[in-house]
Amino acid sequence: MFIGVKELEQHELTFQEEFAPGTVDFHSAEFRQTGPLQVTASAALEGDEIHIAGRLRTRLALPCARCLGPIERAVERRFELFYRPVASIRRDEEIELHDQDLDYGFYSGDGLFLADVVAEQVHLALPMKTVCSEECRGLCPHCGANLNRERCRCGSRPMDPRLAPLAEWLDRKKSQGAG
Repeated sequence: MFIGVKELEQHELTFQEEFAPGTVDFHSAEFRQTGPLQVTASAALEGDEIHIAGRLRTRLALPCARCLGPIERAVERRFELFYRPVASIRRDEEIELHDQDLDYGFYSGDGLFLADVVAEQVHLALPMKTVCSEECRGLCPHCGANLNRERCRCGSRPMDPRLAPLAEWLDRKKSQGAG
């Protein structure tokens, strides 16, 4: 769906859209949509700015940040966005950004596509690191064994000599605590 300035000049838009998995390009190989992406929102023109407010809901499959196992997560997000025309940016002088400037995006031409707005909001709804459980032990950094399902196959490894002072300090702490 295209959110056009000319149509917004006539009236506010309200919409309920549902995007099937695979129809929105998230520009990411990190996750994939597994359920319908439901969007309810409204768009209005305020001066030359497009104001969009709404919410979205979907399900995503992504890998655990520790063990790389598959996870499926529900994603829900409310959003309120403001878009200015890219032509409003003066390119011939340096300007200082203020906190309120960070709340704005930009559109070029006659408007913007809802799918692009929604894709960005799905990315923002994801945590930086998603884990399958707080107890996830991850992968062995040497042999790659999934420590949730199997024991490490690499046995004891020689200590990095740069960590020797830390090991000595830990040994001293242990012996002081035991005595």
